[in-house]
Amino acid sequence: MRKVLVLLLVTMVISGCFKQRRSDKAGPKMQDFVIDLSRYARGIDNDFIIIPQNGVELAFTNLDYNEGVNAEYMAAIDGFGVEELFYNGTYTLDDERLKMLRMVQPTKKVMVSEYVNSVAYTDDAFLRNYNEGFICFTRQENNYDYIAIPDSVPHVNDDDITNLSEAQNHLYLISNNNFSTKQQMIAAIAATNYDVVLIDLFFEDETFTAAEINQLKTKANGGQRLVISYISVGSAERYRYYWQKGWGLHHPLWLKRKYDGYKDEFWVKFWKDDWKNIIYGNDDSYMKKILDAGFDGAYLDNVEAYYFLYYKD
Repeated sequence: MRKVLVLLLVTMVISGCFKQRRSDKAGPKMQDFVIDLSRYARGIDNDFIIIPQNGVELAFTNLDYNEGVNAEYMAAIDGFGVEELFYNGTYTLDDERLKMLRMVQPTKKVMVSEYVNSVAYTDDAFLRNYNEGFICFTRQENNYDYIAIPDSVPHVNDDDITNLSEAQNHLYLISNNNFSTKQQMIAAIAATNYDVVLIDLFFEDETFTAAEINQLKTKANGGQRLVISYISVGSAERYRYYWQKGWGLHHPLWLKRKYDGYKDEFWVKFWKDDWKNIIYGNDDSYMKKILDAGFDGAYLDNVEAYYFLYYKD
């Protein structure tokens, strides 16, 4: 029995080290993925904005902030999206992420989405983020999946926002569940004074048109704003237009593993050509649809796929 336990322990250690090595190798592949995606998009629109969500460690050489920033990666992006930095329900500061964000904030906009389980925490979440030079969006349990427009806008202004660095607030609204029609959603957003609006490319199965997106590029007070499209680049979603009949876990093989908590989503081997062709590089790609719809940029979710391909929480 003791031999079996020892063998099991050794196997677990070897397996853990193997996963660590594979994860470390996948990190640079995600850096390259974002860089190549950015080059493609900016080859069509030189001013196109790229904002990866989470995965701030990708900004650094070998994913290690002690080795300095990865200049090529930093040049490919305009900012960082971050979820639950100070608040994940209650106050739960992520010190390591904050340290890295402080290192990149002088040159890149940091957009934080905090989850607070009480409205009483909202002011503190705003205060902590704005004191760091970050812009902040807060949501509660009834808006956990980014389905609603909050009643008030922090740091509202009537400035023309033509560059992400100028933004003082942002709206994160990637669900259309609260709207019965596309035009109702457009009207609700148009009535706000957010500097940056982050929405999905699709309303149900229909993409927004360039004319519709243009309606969103002026704040209610007359100032110009930026409209950014959400896109998951590290996971495949069963409800998207590209999903094919018969697909499932390991079919095709680059659908690597299930995404815990999201039954219709799978972590992907993002470096595979089939996935890259879905996301960018051709006229049928997801990024080309975003560009054709007139968005000012793209918000890249799940860039941390390089890690979750091999690890579970």
